Amino acid sequence: MRSTQEPITAPDCVHLTVDWRYTFASNDCSSTYTLRIVYLDGTEVPCRTAAPGALITFPGRGTQGNEVLGAVLCDSDGDT
Repeated sequence: MRSTQEPITAPDCVHLTVDWRYTFASNDCSSTYTLRIVYLDGTEVPCRTAAPGALITFPGRGTQGNEVLGAVLCDSDGDT
């Protein structure tokens, strides 16, 4: 079940590197975070957990003009 609250933006210590094929999220924080990427076209991707120092991969922006808007935190059930 999805939360009715607005998603919480990932902290500034989570950094994204975006290209057409992949989006890399690096967790440069001292805490583990479960997050997902938000896309302009509403593409849904599963939440992934990133321990401190981890680099995790999500789909990129693609070749059809989609855009990565940022990363948001997921709750313990994997919902945002």
